[in-house]
Amino acid sequence: MHMDVVTLTRGGEATELAEKVDIDKYDTIMACSGDGTPHEVFNGLARRADARRALSKIAVSHIPCGSGNAMSCNLYGSSRPAFAALAIIKGVVTPLDLVSITQGDRRFVSFLSQAIGIIAESDLATEHLRWMGSARFDLGVFARVFRRKCYPCDLAIKVEVGDEDGKDGVRAYYKRHTSDVSLAKAPALGESGGEGEGEGLPPLKYGTVQDELPGGWELSSRDKIGTFYCGNMAFMAPDVNFFSAAMASDGCMDMVSINGDLRPLTALKTLMSVETSKFFDSPHVSYKKVSAYRITPREQKEGYISIDGERVPFAPFQAEVHRALGRVISKRGCFEADGPANWDSISVAGKPYA
Repeated sequence: MHMDVVTLTRGGEATELAEKVDIDKYDTIMACSGDGTPHEVFNGLARRADARRALSKIAVSHIPCGSGNAMSCNLYGSSRPAFAALAIIKGVVTPLDLVSITQGDRRFVSFLSQAIGIIAESDLATEHLRWMGSARFDLGVFARVFRRKCYPCDLAIKVEVGDEDGKDGVRAYYKRHTSDVSLAKAPALGESGGEGEGEGLPPLKYGTVQDELPGGWELSSRDKIGTFYCGNMAFMAPDVNFFSAAMASDGCMDMVSINGDLRPLTALKTLMSVETSKFFDSPHVSYKKVSAYRITPREQKEGYISIDGERVPFAPFQAEVHRALGRVISKRGCFEADGPANWDSISVAGKPYA
């Protein structure tokens, strides 16, 4: 097995390398890092003139060497480097949804998550406490929960599942997509819309954050939101299965929101339950499957927005999912997550979800 090893010396270098790599020479780009380097790799491939071909030709894989290591937890079921390496060697190339983010006049891609509120602040605002390890995040959460901090915003969503049938609808959707081979199978490159594989990124179905809001979206003013979190994968860290209904290539993002004005002990209990199967069914947790959304912060000039754990400007942004745009190497062709609680006991008779 031939490998070329590059030691990164600065931020953004992985993006530059992926943008210029000979995609016919390699099978995978393996990031030995936290989740920041895979984010750079996906965005380097996305910048290319042949972005769609590059993203489908080069599988991105991950040897966990960071603090969260979410990518490895989802694809290999472990945050241990040796286990991840073995899973990569024996694994399978797997389609992965990617998310286009537009903010201002910039467009880039997200493979993991987007966050505003307690989760984003507790991560990004505690960078100076990295010496504390994962405890810095817990400290950040405690501080904001006890202040009952809210992050007012306007939120527009293209909801696919989760409104009419609630969480049982999400369970039914998950069961259908994990049980029905025809639904679970991702489309081949260029199969939908006649999109050429040699072109750049797919066109945006819903435009950018600067365009008029598309029809058919749900628009609401969220004055009390404390946690806004949208995931493209299930685990956000070891044992932290925030988005239990997430699937690798179902063409949906999983959106979680929690109000910030909860009593502190209730809020802590809710967030701590993410390590158990109780989080999904908490009455304080809103859970939806969405294909696109736009979020506009209000009443706050400065703040934190996290995209794949990386800080971006505190400004409105829009997200739109592209089904199976990327490729990764996974252990079994799916995420190593258990799914939402009791999903296997739900009836799917008559459910129209595609």
